[in-house]
Parts: sequence; structure tokens; C-alpha cells
Amino acid sequence: MKIRKIIFTTALSALVCFGLCQQVQSQTNTAEGENALHSLTTGFYNSAFGFDAVLSITDQSFDTGVGAGALLVDTAGSNTAVGAGALLVNSTGSPNTAVGAFALFDNTTGSANTAVGAEALELNVSAVTNAAMGQFALQNNDSSGAGTANFNTAVGGFALQANVDGTRNTAVGAGAIESGDGGNDNTAVGEIAGSNITGNSNTCLGSSAGSNLLDGEGNIYIGAQVQADSTGEFEFIRIGNDTAFTFPYDTFIAGIFDRDVSVGTATFVFVDDTGKLGTNAVDANGHKVAVPTPQVMLNDFLNAQKRVAELEGTVARLAATVQEQAAQIQRVSAQLEVSRPAPQVVVNKP
Repeated sequence: MKIRKIIFTTALSALVCFGLCQQVQSQTNTAEGENALHSLTTGFYNSAFGFDAVLSITDQSFDTGVGAGALLVDTAGSNTAVGAGALLVNSTGSPNTAVGAFALFDNTTGSANTAVGAEALELNVSAVTNAAMGQFALQNNDSSGAGTANFNTAVGGFALQANVDGTRNTAVGAGAIESGDGGNDNTAVGEIAGSNITGNSNTCLGSSAGSNLLDGEGNIYIGAQVQADSTGEFEFIRIGNDTAFTFPYDTFIAGIFDRDVSVGTATFVFVDDTGKLGTNAVDANGHKVAVPTPQVMLNDFLNAQKRVAELEGTVARLAATVQEQAAQIQRVSAQLEVSRPAPQVVVNKP
């Protein structure tokens, strides 16, 4: 970076011979500073403040350059640069906005880029639709000049600093995806969240979340200090990290309790001692262990209910039989009582 600044200073010094301070060029253009708007011909609504600011524009319009060398070689118009060396070598890229010393310094043909912060998007050459806010944010984006590192968003100092060719990444937080180079479709929110990611389609939410992940893909980490077990995890979901704290979590998830599921397709969810969830129970060798499904359990329950109902019917029939037999016994007893001969009196004679 020091060498780049030396070159910048030398280049500006060599341009002093182009002329003296340009004042207001016309009623629609404003210039203040040596060689500001020096080459303007028919363009309008351009503003330049600073040594060699908006030096090369001729017939284009709507450029604003504030700072020495801001928009130095721009000929496209509709660009805004605030800061020494901001959009210094931009030629045909438009519209771009750079605020900060050396922001979008190397941009030449890239368009629709926004850089706010010293050296933000500094090395971007031709990539488009990137947004960087914070010192060194997306600093190396498109430094290869391939023009493929598009649609990235970095908010925070050093966010996505090392990205060269990655696309559609979003990093919010100081150092978020700071060292990752080339991954696509990653989202990291939190200080140094996903700081080393080079893989694709990872989501890290929380301070330091997923910061040890490298080339993993399709992972989701939610919670402060939630980490991967390996640098190349594939399609893992980790929410909260019991190992990082001395207290356990209580978990509440809406939309589960008192909700209906199809008993025909429902299955059990198991939790092992690592906190991993799954529907397949396996032994120590990783072999799947058969577990009755809810449908099987329901069938067993229904069969048990049927057997209970049959037993209840049998009991009812036996009770009715016993009651009938008791009634018969009572009738027989009554008949026996009626047919019993009358007692006879025996008279003893003296």
C-alpha cells in the first residue's frame, strides 16, 4: 500500500505542468484546485475540488470529485469520488460512488459500485454492483481483473477484505469473512463471523460464528462462538454451543407443540449426547437399529384396543351368564321351597 501511495503522489506531481488553477468553468460546472476539470469541454453539472480532481473529463456530465486526484482519468461521468485518490484510474465505469482515501482506486470499467471507507474496494477493476462500507472492506475484490466478483456486500472494517473472485457474498461486522477468498453465496453477520470461509452457501450469524470453517459448504451456524467440528463440514446446522458456556440451554421453538402431523409418515426424533438430532438410531459401529415407527406403534395400540374390547365383551357376556344363572338358581330355590312337604306333628301318647 505504501508503494501505491508513492506512485500516486509521483503521478500527480508530474501533472502540475498541465496548467494553473481552474476556476468556474461555466455556469453549470464548478472547479476549485489546480487542474481541476482541466479537460472539460461541453460536459455540464460537474464539480471538482482538489489538485487534478476530475482532470480528464471532456463532454460527459454529473461527475463530482473532491480530493487530490479524485476521478483523475474518468471520462464516463455520473461518478462521485470524495477522498484523495478515490476512483483515481476509473475510465469508463459508471455510476460509482467512492468516499474515502483510495476508495475504488483501481476501478477502471466497473460500474454501480459503492465504497465508503479508506481503501474500500481499493483494487476492484471491473466487477460491478458491489457495496463496501468500512476501512479495507472488500479491499481486494476483483484484484485479478476477471470482472466476476459481483454483487458482494461488506459492512465493517476488513469485511470481505481478501475476496478476489467470490460473488453474492454478504458480510456484516468487523472482520466478517475477512480472509476468505473466492467463496460464493455466503452470509456472515457478526464480528469475525465466517472469517476464513472459502466454500459456498454458508450462513454464519453471531460473533465468531463459523470462524474456523474453510471450504465447507451449505452450513448454518447460529449463535456466538458456534463453531464447526471440522474445517470442511458439509450441510451441517448448528444452533447454540453448549461447549462454549458453563450453563445449559433451554430451547423453545414455536410451531411444534400442539401441531398435527400425519401419523402415516411421522417418525421419532432422537438426540444423542453431542446434541445431534436425527431420525435414524445407529449403534457404535454406525449400523442402523430398527425402531418401531409411529404407525407400527399405532397399529399395536389399535390391536391392543381391539383385544381390550374383545375382553370387555367376554366379561360382559360372562357377567350376563352369571346373572342368568343366579336368576335360575333363585327360581329353582323357590320351586324347591314350594314343593317341600308340610311338616307333620307327632303326638306322644302317654
